Amino acid sequence: MGATKPLAEGPAEPRPVSNTGRAAAELRRMIFSGEMAAGSDHLESELAARLGMSRTPVREATLMLQEQGLLQVRPRKGVRIRPVSPDDMREIYEVLTEMESLAAERAARARPGAAALAALGEAIAEMERALDRGDREAWAEADDRFHAELVRLGGNSRVSGIVARMADQVRRARSVTLHMRPLPVQSNTDHRRVLEAIRAGDAGAARRLHRAHRTAAGEMLVALLERHRLRQL
Repeated sequence: MGATKPLAEGPAEPRPVSNTGRAAAELRRMIFSGEMAAGSDHLESELAARLGMSRTPVREATLMLQEQGLLQVRPRKGVRIRPVSPDDMREIYEVLTEMESLAAERAARARPGAAALAALGEAIAEMERALDRGDREAWAEADDRFHAELVRLGGNSRVSGIVARMADQVRRARSVTLHMRPLPVQSNTDHRRVLEAIRAGDAGAARRLHRAHRTAAGEMLVALLERHRLRQL
């Protein structure tokens, strides 16, 4: 008898989202929307009732969001939604600029092939399509994908961890200023230049171009917060 052929594997089943994951996603949504305002205090029992969950997943979710800098867990006092000030964003962008520029340099040194760079290219294409139809929210989502993929290609898990902890704070500030800023055409151009430098294996150019891009983005965001007197988000 011939050897039994292994069964063909179908697509992997998506993992079900845990109650903790659902609680974290909903709390994050309420923070970003302003439903849970900066500086506001919330008891764990109140949050559990609002989410229709037991207190255990809510407690675990708040600890996750504390790690991401969105709130502060205060024993026996519930949680406080952390405000983000222009000074906070200035410091956050200083760190992000260094970390992501390093990732761009490392990605270029690794000389990834076309398949590995496909996700970066598709993120840029979606950003351009979003601007063509005037959809800034879709542009912001594609922009997030570009930066996350760039950091992943850098191949440094510690850089990835630092950037991930700050990403939600940046999204929070950007969600407020997204319709205040000029149409982000230059951002798309910057991303494409960074991609071309990585594709060419030019590590110095990749780092320099991305540093200039992130520096300009941070300066513009902080200026918008200050101009519109958004002292805390």
